Amino acid sequence: MASLVGRDTVEIDFPHRAHGWVVVNTRPHQERVALENLQRQQYHAYCPLALKRVRHARRTQDVPRPLFPGYIFVEMTPQSRWAPICSTFGVRTLVRLGDRPSFLPSDFVETLRSREIDGLIAKPEQAFEIGQKVRIAGGAFHDFVATIVEMNERDRIVVLMELLNRPVKVKVTQTQLVAC
Repeated sequence: MASLVGRDTVEIDFPHRAHGWVVVNTRPHQERVALENLQRQQYHAYCPLALKRVRHARRTQDVPRPLFPGYIFVEMTPQSRWAPICSTFGVRTLVRLGDRPSFLPSDFVETLRSREIDGLIAKPEQAFEIGQKVRIAGGAFHDFVATIVEMNERDRIVVLMELLNRPVKVKVTQTQLVAC
């Protein structure tokens, strides 16, 4: 598949694929502008969106935001001209391997699209819920029993445990917890 062309250049062939996806790095908060301009130039571009909880002026609401902030995907063949992509409004650069665009497997984007519901990437079901009793696995609090009191979107879970006869809140990751 990969062949060494020069001292620092590696050429990757995709004989079994007629096309692939390249990753485009956008200017800050310009994903939508880059997406619209690339589609206007007849490129097949994709920006996966997910709901993100945003707080502003004492109000909290879920708004669609890019799943990968600062990046979108463009479908193209290895022979396609990619220089026009770099001069598109909203685009900073292409993610490259040496002097050529780096191609993602097409099944990566197809997997993302298969998780879409109404244009938004659906998050996987959470294994835990607020109020659930859990046991901490590993770390300084190994085998302590706690109650989940808060969960946030960055996979941090706040648990309430009894420590030295006082209730204490501790932030842990989901991987550190086991259901009781």
